[in-house]
Amino acid sequence: MQIGGKYRGSSFSELLQVDYAHLRADYSRVAESFDASKVPHGTTVLSFKYRDGVIVAGDRLATEGHRVASRDIEKVFATDNYSLMAIAGAAGPAIEMARLMRIELEHYEKIEGEPLEIDGKANKLSQMIRANLPAAMQGLVVVPLFAGYDLRRRQGRLWKFDVTGGRYEETEFEATGSGGLYAGESLKKSHDINGGQEDGLRNAVQALTDAADQDRATGGVDLQRRIFPIVCFCTERGVERADDTAVEAAYRSIVGVSS
Repeated sequence: MQIGGKYRGSSFSELLQVDYAHLRADYSRVAESFDASKVPHGTTVLSFKYRDGVIVAGDRLATEGHRVASRDIEKVFATDNYSLMAIAGAAGPAIEMARLMRIELEHYEKIEGEPLEIDGKANKLSQMIRANLPAAMQGLVVVPLFAGYDLRRRQGRLWKFDVTGGRYEETEFEATGSGGLYAGESLKKSHDINGGQEDGLRNAVQALTDAADQDRATGGVDLQRRIFPIVCFCTERGVERADDTAVEAAYRSIVGVSS
């Protein structure tokens, strides 16, 4: 229950809008001289179903036009125990959206006494993306992927979005970002919905490696700096992240490089 404010619902975003609008970041108005190419952008992320649930992965590179903004940005975020969001687009608004999404789901569960169904979670993210449309029209585009484990159906599920907030559930796999086309083509050849976790990890690393080979804005495995893509699994056990040792082993098996 919110005490002292006007809002009485279970949405944290609406609570901010009604009672604490001054605390919200406003990306809808930027200077006429604003250059969106100078804003750090996250690039390639992907998600696909496998035997035990769903896998979400992303490379670690962020760019500002042709310049490297960060080599080790994180693009995959757990939004609760059974769902994940992978960001692509303007990094600042995208990361803030992922954090707000996690708070939104925690707030809903505290107010309602039970977690939101996964369809409702995807709808919440859709509303956030729609609210970002004025900023997207000025270059601050956020186009994430959302995935999770549906405890009621006992299966992994995933969604892609457009800049207007439209959401589309995918039956097998999806990739987005500057290298999304190449990652998607790789998954088209390797994806096996009945495959296990080890095969899924290898397919995720393979897809990101293929994307990095074709797209300069996608970061691959950096053995020298010890920077590896983030690969997360979401199953009936919850969200788990593959450790760097497993990602490295998968990469070495792909390129044929011994340790």
